[in-house]
Amino acid sequence: MCDMLKIMSLAIGLASLVSCQSNSDSTMLNKLSEAPDAPQKDSVLSIHGDTRVDPYFWMRLTDEQKLAENPDAQTRQVLQYLEDENAYTKTIMRDTEELQEQLYDEIVGRISQEDSSVPYLENEYWYYTRYEEGQEYPIYARKKETLEAAEEVLLNVNEMAEGYEYYNARGLQVSPDNKLLAFAEDTLSRRIYTIRFKNLETGEMLPDQLPNTQGDGAWANDNESYFYTTKDQVSLLSNKIWRHQLGQAIDDDELKYEEENPSFYIGVTKSKSDEYILIWNQSTLANDFHLLLADQPEGDFQQFIPREERHRYSLEHVGDKFYVRTDWDAPNYRIMEASLGSTTKAQWKEVIPHREDVFLEDMDVFSHYLVLTEKSNALPKLRVMDTEANEEHYIQFDEPAYVLSSATNPELDTEVLRYGYSSLTTPTSIYDYNMRTREQELKKRQKVVGGHNPEEYVTERLFALARDGKQIPISLVYKRGAKEDASTPLLLYAYGSYGNSMNPYFNSTRLSLLDRGFVYAIAHIRGGQEMGREWYEDGKMFNKKNTFTDYIDCADYLITEGYTSKDRLYGMGGSAGGLLMGAVANMAPDRFNGLIAAVPFVDVVSTMLDESIPLTTNEFDEWGNPKNLESYQYMLSYSPYDNVAEQEYPNMLVTTGLFDSQVQYWEPAKWVAKLRDKKTDDNILLLETNMDAGHGGASGRFQRYKETALEYAFMLKLEEDAQAVAN
Repeated sequence: MCDMLKIMSLAIGLASLVSCQSNSDSTMLNKLSEAPDAPQKDSVLSIHGDTRVDPYFWMRLTDEQKLAENPDAQTRQVLQYLEDENAYTKTIMRDTEELQEQLYDEIVGRISQEDSSVPYLENEYWYYTRYEEGQEYPIYARKKETLEAAEEVLLNVNEMAEGYEYYNARGLQVSPDNKLLAFAEDTLSRRIYTIRFKNLETGEMLPDQLPNTQGDGAWANDNESYFYTTKDQVSLLSNKIWRHQLGQAIDDDELKYEEENPSFYIGVTKSKSDEYILIWNQSTLANDFHLLLADQPEGDFQQFIPREERHRYSLEHVGDKFYVRTDWDAPNYRIMEASLGSTTKAQWKEVIPHREDVFLEDMDVFSHYLVLTEKSNALPKLRVMDTEANEEHYIQFDEPAYVLSSATNPELDTEVLRYGYSSLTTPTSIYDYNMRTREQELKKRQKVVGGHNPEEYVTERLFALARDGKQIPISLVYKRGAKEDASTPLLLYAYGSYGNSMNPYFNSTRLSLLDRGFVYAIAHIRGGQEMGREWYEDGKMFNKKNTFTDYIDCADYLITEGYTSKDRLYGMGGSAGGLLMGAVANMAPDRFNGLIAAVPFVDVVSTMLDESIPLTTNEFDEWGNPKNLESYQYMLSYSPYDNVAEQEYPNMLVTTGLFDSQVQYWEPAKWVAKLRDKKTDDNILLLETNMDAGHGGASGRFQRYKETALEYAFMLKLEEDAQAVAN
């Protein structure tokens, strides 16, 4: 249905503004005030004896179609539909344009225009990233031996990005002799990178270019061999590792490894010790590593241990051994030690045993220390172990909710650990910590231009009771003195997939909501790993619906406890979190005044049936393979697109990117079109497509906040209407 009440109100206001315009102008304005009505062209999709009819399957375009100089009729129709939706969004949000500008200026105004990261030492050089006033992109630089030395600019990305609507440089790797730079660039936002090389002594770009790559790689110790990963050109799945010799034709590059199992991602990196080149393979359930001495680039990679169907592990090399973080007989992981010659798990020696109440999230290695990031009760601690003295201690903080982790530590032979700390009230802080003396120094705290006093804000950790008895953590923050009752607006954010924990970190953009009376809350629902590996297992595959019901139960808890009400509650999630928003919209539409679904994964069954789409085959163990009847039926029971019903839905803003390689743009586009056809309310439904970007949005440092300003203005617009109704 069209959003008739909002449109009628808008049309009345607009009519007074254009009364003196020509009839043609008025006709165009009225047209823009009508929600786009996408044509329905039924496609019949059948499997397992079940038939689905998709009226919007025609919206799918290939990259070739999108980029064609002379687009065909289908391409013109799809692109016109997306442009019409953008025009409609602009029209409905026209009364917030001044607010959007104000929000954008606020958000950008809190960011220091001239900024620099804390330098770190690696191979005799101090490396750092800095920004200049008015510039959208970083400058990567270094200084030799001392911070008083002259600056050497590795890359000025502002210069590299000139002439591009989108530009991303990543994967900077300096050769062992410090003379060459490898880096990758993407100018389309499809995460397909071309690796280039720069002579750091002369400043000249080398002619070598490696296309269709994953965007990172590893130098061998000869300073001439570079290992990199290419992608399948259809599925975009990384599948081959190559060795490139500088100066030789790319056709002569040597294929070192090919992954034949499409459920695995692969890549290549270098050990922290600089002694090994490592090929890593990763699926949802298993890892695999192949090693090559970095001094022998023409040699053959050797498998670390035989691959298993279910075994996730990571490894780091130190001296005469490897430390292995493994889930072998340890769902929350344990640490093992493997000698250089060991080829099976049976030869490993246990260093840190498994604990049911502690999730061993990560490890960092040093010549004489081992640092573990542990999490219990959804809060992290750093465990520092002196491997020579056989002593240990913890670094932890006392705030109710925070994030704590090891930071950039490229050097093995040091007793100084760099770590980062942040909370919902405390800006990101970088510390150098002496692991021997336990003394620490605050190197930098994120600057909030205009000032920020953490004491002006309150953070809390709550636990909501899920319908099956689980306690779901909620982290929230609000401005001290703000109301906490049914009239309080509250934004509830969540993700809940892939084992990714949503950490309660500081974000200065949120101040624009907090200072306007909003509460910001994070629901740490199942599907993440905030409460250990079991928390993830309980929110995937045939347990996926726990993710959705956890979120709804958190919303109900916040309403019941008086933090907000249904009329003032807003939900937000992106990508797999957008799937969450889509499922919640179908399951509990009456709980929210508004939902924001960013780049949402909503056409679950059709996407997971199409193995040509990036991510599909790698994620069968996350969602299920719908070619299996049981998985098909379960996924179909919650897939947001397939479950759109003739019912009322909350106000909704949906965003996407035309060149998104992670969640194809047609998923949200189809979903919005189907919602318009089925929904029985007059609430706002908007689709905003970035026609130049992909999954991560705009590439510029500041431009991305225009999207944030739109999202915030959407909620504030709804909040103004809610306040008017309440009064």
